[in-house]
Amino acid sequence: MIKRYISFCVLLAVLSCKQQGSKLPAIAPDIITEKTPNDTDDPAIWIHPEDATKSIVFGTDKETNGGVYAFDLSGKIIREKSITDIQRPNNADVEYGFQLNDSVAVDIIAFTEREKQQIRLFSVPDMKPLDGGGFPVFEDETDREQRLAMGISLYKSPKDSAMYAIVGRKIGPSGSYLYQYKLESDSTGVSARLVRKFGSFTGGKEIEAIAVDNELGFVYYSDEGECVKKYHAEPNMGNEELACFGGELFLEDIEGIAIAKYPNGEGYIIVSDQQRGQFNIFSRKDNSFIKAVNLSTTETDGCDVVTVPLNDTFPNGLFAAMNDAKDFYFYDLGKVLDLD
Repeated sequence: MIKRYISFCVLLAVLSCKQQGSKLPAIAPDIITEKTPNDTDDPAIWIHPEDATKSIVFGTDKETNGGVYAFDLSGKIIREKSITDIQRPNNADVEYGFQLNDSVAVDIIAFTEREKQQIRLFSVPDMKPLDGGGFPVFEDETDREQRLAMGISLYKSPKDSAMYAIVGRKIGPSGSYLYQYKLESDSTGVSARLVRKFGSFTGGKEIEAIAVDNELGFVYYSDEGECVKKYHAEPNMGNEELACFGGELFLEDIEGIAIAKYPNGEGYIIVSDQQRGQFNIFSRKDNSFIKAVNLSTTETDGCDVVTVPLNDTFPNGLFAAMNDAKDFYFYDLGKVLDLD
């Protein structure tokens, strides 16, 4: 009887730990978006080059009849900029100035389409497909489960402006969990060429969140049950793991990563502590822990950030985070970082 009581108490303690929410003061969002039909997952922010007030936040809606929804800065869905009938889009990212030919460069959004084992590529803001229907990924894997694309981040090399897509999957082997594809354009169209396999994995959960720091040349990803891992983003810089940090600060799953970039290498790496319902903030320079914040979201997967002023609501930049109610939360970045 005593043993049963002790076991019951231990079970209650474990459940209590897993279900505990953030104890920090809650910071309310400035904007809550309109809801998507199914299950939000990951945002990606595009800054309009001429009028920042017309910037767009894209967000994936993760289901077989899913899509990538475009939101204006007031959180309203822009129907004509949204991409629907996508088979389980997972993560998305945007990049600027992809060279289509000698005279034409376009901004792009890339996202994974898990059920088709591929990535998609569209121009922004006209939302025209550039991929001929999609680029297959992890083609050399014989196990379909290891071809189910999830995470994605775009890297534009400061050395030669080459554009890459770094892609993760639902499951994969340690040492080559991530594949890096070079996006190339010629007279026949755009293609994606595999140039690298890398990324250690502890095997505990999965790798989904990926974020690239173009200027400093690093790629970060969440080994969900272990830590945030750091590698060189340039494919010819080697596959050595440069850092594994923050793991002890998370309750359970380490999720979305956003990099707030400022001049001279200053800035912050903001990572979702999913089950605790808060975000851990690290130094961009040395990856040391700075603080945690409670942004009122529930079960956040993906997040994104920009540091330039967009409008009166977001004078310090914008932080966008997925919320587990089919919507996204938008915050002035000053509230998140506690800027004066």
